[in-house]
Amino acid sequence: MGVRHISTTMPAAAARARSVLATAWSCAVTTEIGRDELLGAHSVSERGAVRLDPPEDSALAAALICAPRGEPSTLVEFADVSPVPVRDRVRSRLWLSGSLTATRDELVFEPTAVVLHDTHGRTGVDLEEFALADPDPLAHAESRLLTHLADSHPDAVEQLTRLIAAESLSGVVNVKPFAIDRHGLTLRLERVSSQADVRLPFHAPVEDLGQVTECMHALLTKARLLRRPALRPAPPES
Repeated sequence: MGVRHISTTMPAAAARARSVLATAWSCAVTTEIGRDELLGAHSVSERGAVRLDPPEDSALAAALICAPRGEPSTLVEFADVSPVPVRDRVRSRLWLSGSLTATRDELVFEPTAVVLHDTHGRTGVDLEEFALADPDPLAHAESRLLTHLADSHPDAVEQLTRLIAAESLSGVVNVKPFAIDRHGLTLRLERVSSQADVRLPFHAPVEDLGQVTECMHALLTKARLLRRPALRPAPPES
């Protein structure tokens, strides 16, 4: 990921991990037998257990047959990808290690270790906190919110750069909405050969989707009251 992140109020690591788990459409599952890439073949329980439905001819199905006691050591990987096209679109990766058991109707993976790798670095997540955490209330709507902001309101995105210190905008050629959660909006600042993420906190955490418009309007009002100019992207070097 390799980007600089300006730290402000953020969801806890357990909530960030549960958000990745709740919204990921695919996952990679690795056992002693091999590795499977599964698309739309998993679901998540209330406490974060992962139910898998792999193809019958997959390495995962073979692992359950071959492993002692039918509980192979398993690594399940998820990636959180920005819905807005940018360089380095993977915002975070979530690794769950544990054991896999077969029930009558499904395979159930119970994590015994949880590691989240994002712009804060690599963080081990407490299992009980992971089990009890809820995904961010904006997690399922984030893709829709960000693509709408990028496609329909690029002028508003530029106005929001008034909230960023001028020295942080030096050399920036493009700015795009990169992430949003209950605590704030993250913008991706792109330079010719590098990028950085800058977080704009909301005045208060949102509890549901209906409060996002109010918080965005508050950010824009704050930006428009500032005397500093909005971003005028520098021309790319020839």
